[in-house]
Amino acid sequence: MKIAIVGAGIIGVTTAYELATDGHEVTVFERRGAAAEETSFANAGLVAPGYVTPWAAPGMPGKVLGYLLSRHAPVKVGLPLSGNEMAWMWKWWRACKPQTYVANRARLQRLAFYSRQRLHQITADLKLEYDRSDGYMVLLRSEKDRALTQPGLQVLRDAGVNYREIGPDEARQIEPALNPDTAFAGAIHLVDDEVGNCRQFALLLKDEARRLGAKFEFKTTVTRIETSPSAALAIANEATPRPFDTIVICAGLDSTALLRPLGLKLPVIAVHGYSVSAHIREPLNAPRSAVMDERYKVAISRLGQRVRVAGSAEIGGSATALRNGSLQTLYKVLHDWFPGAAQLSSGVQEWKGARPMLPDGPPVLGASGLPGVWLNLGHGSSGWALSCGSARALADRMAGRATDVDLEGLGVERLRG
Repeated sequence: MKIAIVGAGIIGVTTAYELATDGHEVTVFERRGAAAEETSFANAGLVAPGYVTPWAAPGMPGKVLGYLLSRHAPVKVGLPLSGNEMAWMWKWWRACKPQTYVANRARLQRLAFYSRQRLHQITADLKLEYDRSDGYMVLLRSEKDRALTQPGLQVLRDAGVNYREIGPDEARQIEPALNPDTAFAGAIHLVDDEVGNCRQFALLLKDEARRLGAKFEFKTTVTRIETSPSAALAIANEATPRPFDTIVICAGLDSTALLRPLGLKLPVIAVHGYSVSAHIREPLNAPRSAVMDERYKVAISRLGQRVRVAGSAEIGGSATALRNGSLQTLYKVLHDWFPGAAQLSSGVQEWKGARPMLPDGPPVLGASGLPGVWLNLGHGSSGWALSCGSARALADRMAGRATDVDLEGLGVERLRG
């Protein structure tokens, strides 16, 4: 088939690779000048399937209200809030019911475990080399933090995740550079999880997709999708729409504007996250892999010769302005755990990215219900962890094959119910 993909983030690139692997004629359209320049650019890089859970969870609305006056809150609500954002928050609140949460958590984790398996297979088959490290540790500052994690540990047990609850001494053996002056109650060590540079992987896989015949057209803006009499894309500054057999929408937030005129209204909004990346000053003072501060929900990752600190979930406010308080939380957590790790006097990259998130958590994956249009979007903060599995499952579904992962509840019909 002649297939168009709109969007060249990690979701679009993995989709292009899988469809090109199946022998399709693939063209990817991206309005930016290169792949993975937006949400995929500087995320935390965690691949931890057991921790891929819906943000819409029982008790979460109360936590968000409690965060409003906290200086270093992991969730922030900014003003102004748009009508779409307020409508999204209402749907999010309704999705926090226990039975809804349990169903969506199972959907996400099925996809996340399958995606990690596919990531490893692709990496091995293609011999891809990108910055990555094995292991992931969740740091618990107090006994209260430890108690709050217990329901989550049951989720890990139910999912068959290999983890250990350990004390501070063992945690320091695994991560010797942890600040000796920062006392903590213990940690959860997940030896099978990992951290990797999402953008590096995307750029390498883009080249592999090109090798298979896929075309990437950068600095190219899709202005309209046509479905009648057949599928076509209108491109800025081009007089005639380009025809395709199938169009796959992987454009994150921009997907909503393209789909709305066709009568498909998806409740996707931006939940912004932040990161700080800096060169390692002294390797002995840097993390070996990745740790998560459970209280502040901030991850500190070792990515080659750099340290990345990532966290925060911000709804509303400016889409471009960096909130100083969110950045200061990242610097605080870095200083608490690895004070000598990063060279912060120069070359620091501060980043804010928009995560395209649906109110109930899982992405939308599959046929749109519109002729010739398929969807692979709404992965929120877990796009890197879900990308390879989402792409392979979509390619299998488009080919009419059985998928290797259960896609129940991931179709667009979930949002119409």
